[in-house]
Amino acid sequence: MLQPTSNIRLTRTRGRPLEQVLRWLFFACAAISVLTTLAVVGVLSIETFNFFQQVPAADFLFGTRWTPLLEPKSYGILPLLFGTTLIVIGAAIVALPVGLACAIYLSEYAGVRTREVVKPILEILAGIPTIVYGFFAITFVTPILRTLIPSTEVFNAASAGIVVGIMVLPMVASLCDDALRAVPNALRDGAYSLGATSFEVTARIVVPASLSGIFAAFVLAISRAIGETMAVTLAAGATPNLTLNPLESIQTMTAYIVQVSLGDTPAGTLSYQTLFAVGAVLFSMTLILNLIANAVMNRYRDVYE
Repeated sequence: MLQPTSNIRLTRTRGRPLEQVLRWLFFACAAISVLTTLAVVGVLSIETFNFFQQVPAADFLFGTRWTPLLEPKSYGILPLLFGTTLIVIGAAIVALPVGLACAIYLSEYAGVRTREVVKPILEILAGIPTIVYGFFAITFVTPILRTLIPSTEVFNAASAGIVVGIMVLPMVASLCDDALRAVPNALRDGAYSLGATSFEVTARIVVPASLSGIFAAFVLAISRAIGETMAVTLAAGATPNLTLNPLESIQTMTAYIVQVSLGDTPAGTLSYQTLFAVGAVLFSMTLILNLIANAVMNRYRDVYE
């Protein structure tokens, strides 16, 4: 039965105040997000500018010694960059291929019951606190590495990279699975009708068609690995070491930020301002990765729309 026109107008009239309140509420939430981002960028920019007033940018970006808290002081960030790079490479070696393989299995090969069991178990890894991963690296992963390679130090980049890879594995698997399942079944059916095997459909049709989503998952995982703190601080050590040997102790940018943030460094000093300079480098790296990811996603999205 149709509702009278007068009742419809009355309902709309009553709903307008609520709509206005919700509209302003949503606007306030969006504005808070934007203002918070601008505040973070502003604080980083101001403190980093003050830091570079006293330390040349070339010495900071290309220096090979990082001892801002010891004498003689040196502010070359390359040891921290190399340490962070080792962690990211180790995490990528573990998480990206294994996560993509898990996603392909869950999306293309696993049955409904298997998927309902395996995917929640896989996502449980994302709920484990990062400090637990750090203790896991020290008490389990490092002893295994030292048994296999006796020259491995107690704190080392390899152990930290492995546990960070395990940590971001659920993110890669879940996001890649969503990207693979978003591919229309018509593409799969068309390939099967031409006589393609299951592997050929997956490798030549499904994965290329979901490449933008897969790449986004990879970039997000790498960004997560760059910003990981507690697991790396416990497992990799606190030695700013300019090395590419993953069996040695290193220090990442996030681990240094933790070290300065403990409160032993007086606020307002040059050593304290290194906290913001390193944070600005972290922010810039993550921003560049996101820009690259958006460019790649837009390019391949146009191809497969």
